[in-house]
Amino acid sequence: MSEFTVRRAVADDSKRLTRLVRSSRAYRGDYATMVEGYQVGGAYIEHHPVFVAVDASDRVLGFYALLVDDAELDLAFVADSAQGLGIGRLLMEHMAGQARAAGLTSVRVVAHPPAEEFYLRTGAVRTGTVPPTGHVHWERPELRYDIA
Repeated sequence: MSEFTVRRAVADDSKRLTRLVRSSRAYRGDYATMVEGYQVGGAYIEHHPVFVAVDASDRVLGFYALLVDDAELDLAFVADSAQGLGIGRLLMEHMAGQARAAGLTSVRVVAHPPAEEFYLRTGAVRTGTVPPTGHVHWERPELRYDIA
């Protein structure tokens, strides 16, 4: 099995993270409008705690962004080719450690509906539903990670 590491993202990762978001199978069909034209900008990466899971060749396998001031997981993606390798779980464990270090007691997640089961499997609890807004025409599950 390959070794994976998690490192802080840098502005130069912007194109790779944007490509990962836009190419995600989870955002095909009705969900495509969510990522159409989406960009993970360098300024965003520099301003927020954004962490990437990489392999030994520094290939980005997944990433997450934690909005500390809002106690919210803003972005979390795993490359389609890396699904099922434990990358998502590794990232959520890392996120919990970062949240704990920042003094957070919980982290809110407004999930993409197909990702809800993943969040539940990695320790989140469902707290409600967020109604459709803007270009999002469907309800989204709202979850919470309790940070011990």
